[in-house]
Amino acid sequence: MQASEGEQTGSPSCLQVEIDLGLSADRNAMSVLTETERQSFWRDGHILLSSVAATDELSGFRPAIRDASLKYNTETRNLSDRDTYGKAFLQVMNLWRHDPQVREFVFTRKFAQLAADLLGVERVRLYHDQALFKEPQGGYTPWHQDQYYWPLDTAKTITMWMPLMDINEEMGMLTFASGSHQHGPIGSVEISDESEATYKRYIAAHGFPIVKADTMRAGDATFHLGWTMHCAGANRSATLTREVMTVIYFADGARVTAPANKNQEDDLAVWLDNKKPGEVADSYLNPVLNAPEIVVSSR
Repeated sequence: MQASEGEQTGSPSCLQVEIDLGLSADRNAMSVLTETERQSFWRDGHILLSSVAATDELSGFRPAIRDASLKYNTETRNLSDRDTYGKAFLQVMNLWRHDPQVREFVFTRKFAQLAADLLGVERVRLYHDQALFKEPQGGYTPWHQDQYYWPLDTAKTITMWMPLMDINEEMGMLTFASGSHQHGPIGSVEISDESEATYKRYIAAHGFPIVKADTMRAGDATFHLGWTMHCAGANRSATLTREVMTVIYFADGARVTAPANKNQEDDLAVWLDNKKPGEVADSYLNPVLNAPEIVVSSR
């Protein structure tokens, strides 16, 4: 995003927790988060965790995620020919269905257990994964709320946002309006120039603290709720692509709602296998990811 007046970077409210477990670590029922940390997450709507993935193990997944993202990317236009959203990043979703190594990353039980612990639920299901590669000189990501897109009846939705490389503020750091989730849905606007203007005005009017990290190491991760307003800056690097992988989870037991907009109609078909409103969101595309054994049915 474009820098705003009074922007707070590295604020103490951007809670950071050391949890160096490594991807191969056995993730049992014991939580690595304290109740104070969970409360802070629900107060702010986001949290930054250090070393969610060990650097050496993440380096083994990075080439697979990068190669799959490039293989399945459908954007061929030059940056100058795209709209604001198109300039923000190359976006490829549900890579777990195309590449077994990416699937191993997305299905990491530890990631899902952290999501469940933060949400305060026993089990979480996969909504979808999403590679977000912000190209050199790529544009800003407008302010928005993720859950505008999701036809689910729960506010217990959460996104893990993990850089696959060390990044700094110049490469497009994820930025949050702390506490904004407590206001729920604000209007009905998809990510765009309009959402940038709409949410920027709302954030200024309500005085939400603007929080982002100065740097993140590969394997660090932020987690944020579905209604938390957020954005990201442009990638001002002339040579480096900002490589980020995200995984979206929701509480097991959530039900599908009638789509409230065209984007939710699309999501219902693509990510929820056209479940009917009122049905439990438990399609073959939405496995429980923090169970001792992950069961994925096929069609």
